[in-house]
Amino acid sequence: MTPAAADPARLRDLGHKAVDGGVLTPDEALSLYRGLDQPSLGLLANDVRLRLNPPGEDGKVRVTYIVDRNLNPTNVCVTDCGFCAFYRAPGDAEAYVLPREVIYQKVEELIEKGGIQLLLQGGHHPKLKTEWFAELFTDLKKRYPQVWIHGMSPPEITHLSKLEKRPVRDVLADLQAAGLDSIPGGGAEILVERVRKVIAPKKATTEEWLEVYRQWATLGGKGTATMMFGHVETDAERIEHMTRVRELQDETDGVFTAFIPWTFQPENTAMGEQFLATRGGQKATVAEYLRTLSLSRLYLQNVPHVQSSFVTQGMKTCQVGLSMGADDFGSAMLEENVVSSAGCTHPTSIPEIERHIKDAGFVPQRRNMMYQPVETPETDKFGKPKGEKKAVVSQVEA
Repeated sequence: MTPAAADPARLRDLGHKAVDGGVLTPDEALSLYRGLDQPSLGLLANDVRLRLNPPGEDGKVRVTYIVDRNLNPTNVCVTDCGFCAFYRAPGDAEAYVLPREVIYQKVEELIEKGGIQLLLQGGHHPKLKTEWFAELFTDLKKRYPQVWIHGMSPPEITHLSKLEKRPVRDVLADLQAAGLDSIPGGGAEILVERVRKVIAPKKATTEEWLEVYRQWATLGGKGTATMMFGHVETDAERIEHMTRVRELQDETDGVFTAFIPWTFQPENTAMGEQFLATRGGQKATVAEYLRTLSLSRLYLQNVPHVQSSFVTQGMKTCQVGLSMGADDFGSAMLEENVVSSAGCTHPTSIPEIERHIKDAGFVPQRRNMMYQPVETPETDKFGKPKGEKKAVVSQVEA
């Protein structure tokens, strides 16, 4: 279906359905994705964004961000994903496991710069088991109790479960007891088996990825959902991925705090040349990214937040995404190794993030993983400038 062939009346009705909070079917979502121009799709997504995350009492619309550090304790991995430029095979000259003192130094640098979260992910190491990570988490919590550990993506948990021949829930319970606070949505790629068999045949299956979050929810845990697109998947398979996320969100009564779509970065990867050929030699464009971002806001209305990605798209595209469905700017990462290994580097700073949010017409609000506002040197935990006096309102006015 092309925009020219689409039925305008049907597209109008589907748009109204989404804005009013209706649950789109996969076919309806595909019709909107293919039938609407990007400005129209973005405007609809922005309406949904404002309904789910409305302006504050002051009438201002806020865009959140978090300050964290992406720490990779090891790059050793046995899953050989063709899209990954970061991992190294066991025994490789560039393979590493970070010494504990190096990890301490990185966490201390995070704290010094006002960071509150450690995004901790690594490869599927054939010898590091749950006990190793549990000891690390326990150690970090004793030294730095204020730091939130957002770590161990679902495929890493699945790997530990298989390595130790133990149930996923037991692995999660041990890590949670040691200090794991939440789980990042890495390793989802596209939650469609046809795609996973092509790009990551050794990694956790769709069902295994979902089962980690299903079990994590029974332990009271929260996390995020991601989608890496722009390689071998079809438009319909992107929507199928979102459907699996939406269904699990309903089943678990809200295990996901946010959805984070980002594009495949082909440089320096084993599958880059091969799979870009299937796309006419082109990686996902800015327009394709924004269309997918907007669609995710329309389709995943049971997931409260959608993040725009400056790491893969750059600051300006991320800024545009704030008016096309996204309400979160992501992380002011003090370190990032995986995407940058593929040649995609968009370094930034906290002042730059806040400037871009303000220039887009929004108020920046620093947050934690649970999307609760946090205090900064300039603002209180409610996002108000320090020193600003609260207006006195009489009971009659209230």
